[in-house]
Amino acid sequence: MKLKFYITFILSFLAVIATAQETELTATVSKNKLGVNQRLRVQFTINKQGADNFKSPNFTNFKVVGGPSQSVSQSWINGKASFSQSYTYIIEPKRQGEFNIPSASIEIEGKTLQSKPVKIIVTGAVKVPKNPNDPNYIAEQNIHLVAEISKSRPYVGEGIYVEYRLYFSENVGIYDNAITQAPQYNGFWNQEIKLNGIQAKIGEYNGERYRYAVLHKAYLIPTKSGKLTVDPMKMDIVVAVPTGRGDFFGNPITRQVRRDFASARKTIQVKDLPLENKPEDFTGAVGEFSFDVTLSKNTLKANESSQIKVGVKGKGNLKLFELPTIETPEELEVYAPERKEKVSVGAGGLRGEVYDLYTVVPEYKGKYKIPNTSFSYFNPKEKAYQTITTEDLYVDVLEGKELVAKVDENTVNKQAVKATGNNFRYIQTSSSFATLEKDDFFKSNLFYVLLLLPLLSIPIGIFLAKKKEERDGDIIGNRLRKADKLAKKYLSEAQKQLGKKEAFYEALERALHNYLKAKLGIETSDISREKITLLLQDKKIDSATISQFIDVLKSSDFARYTPITNLQMEEEYNNAKQVITQLDKQL
Repeated sequence: MKLKFYITFILSFLAVIATAQETELTATVSKNKLGVNQRLRVQFTINKQGADNFKSPNFTNFKVVGGPSQSVSQSWINGKASFSQSYTYIIEPKRQGEFNIPSASIEIEGKTLQSKPVKIIVTGAVKVPKNPNDPNYIAEQNIHLVAEISKSRPYVGEGIYVEYRLYFSENVGIYDNAITQAPQYNGFWNQEIKLNGIQAKIGEYNGERYRYAVLHKAYLIPTKSGKLTVDPMKMDIVVAVPTGRGDFFGNPITRQVRRDFASARKTIQVKDLPLENKPEDFTGAVGEFSFDVTLSKNTLKANESSQIKVGVKGKGNLKLFELPTIETPEELEVYAPERKEKVSVGAGGLRGEVYDLYTVVPEYKGKYKIPNTSFSYFNPKEKAYQTITTEDLYVDVLEGKELVAKVDENTVNKQAVKATGNNFRYIQTSSSFATLEKDDFFKSNLFYVLLLLPLLSIPIGIFLAKKKEERDGDIIGNRLRKADKLAKKYLSEAQKQLGKKEAFYEALERALHNYLKAKLGIETSDISREKITLLLQDKKIDSATISQFIDVLKSSDFARYTPITNLQMEEEYNNAKQVITQLDKQL
């Protein structure tokens, strides 16, 4: 009796679960877009048992070449029951155009259910292999490497994303993949975004259901306006494709093939920042920011130090603009600022804080005013410029030398140091004198040295004049020495950063850009590798030097994202120094 009770209970439970699902008739197709010479699989599926009287749609614009074939599937997984009954057709289009596959219908429990129409696009004839089961053809049809751009019309300085997705249908499997050519981002500041593993998701591509995985993602900030392109990424992928045969148990037999795939080239139209209402102090900041100027200590003694922090927080192109400089009274000794960055790249873009730290060391007693400072940026969401102005700051020096007679909020008056009873001490009140012995200058050693000095200076002067004449005549040597000094000047900051990969390559790239800006009279925002090549060709620079300069720029770009040793950085520095020297000799 107990056994019967349990069996009845389980069957009732299964029935409740089965009826709990919403009954529907769905239509799926193997592809939404095909050539007029290709075939299409259409499947109508109902998810509840007991349906009958299935009526197929009217395939007016298609010819049925196979079907209907009927299949039933029932399963019990993790306590959940599922059921499906399918009717499958193989059809081929009669002509080109856009067509709808009409609704099919089926009866269940006295009701008639209908599927939704499916839109199909039929193009001209496409190249189809003689053997439709050719593994390379199947792999090509079922795998797509796609570059997705978050925004196709950003402003200069506005960050966007590029995401490389690999779409693959359920008919194939991926066994191995490797990037054979990394994408190029000419005209963009770029930063790769680290992915937490590769996970397969469900999505749509060209209206069809696919699985996909995000393989590579980068954050891009355009540095100039106009039409910019994101070059393709290429991959080598090992694909498992069905052979059309099955094993002893009915499982499909697959075959592995290796194929190359490439994403399409993407075009991005970058808009110029508006000129209307552009603030005079705007230095290229684009995003959403806050700005503040603070003092670590407002009250201090002479020779004590305080720090002034000039900082910008928020999200945007934090690494691509200059911070405002502050004005300080002459009586305050202020050291050159130290730049600090706390910036990260994530799902929200480039976020964090950049700030300058000024160290202030006062010497004289008094109250000093640090005037307000303003910071302007462009907000792409509001499509407008915004300016933030801070309040005046005051430094109150309580102890120190007397310098200020009168201090108000706007002026500082200097006076001579006042003498008091404590200013001068230990003054000698008596003196003793002694006779000084004097040597006769005439016929002394110094006399004869000075007498012979003019005679000795004549041959030395002649020798130095000849050397100068030879040096002046060495035009090539002079130009080489001058070019070498210029290269050292521009690359001095990069030399300081040797051993720090990110800072070194940023400084190296900035040095190369600044050199071109100074020599060719172009703005940094206008610089691209193509334009550099054209400008240098116009200046009659030989192609080997141009190629070497572009190679240094490319190496600097690529090296940021690959492991680099100190020896390689030193080599990059020497290459940059050599190419600047060669360019300066020819310009």
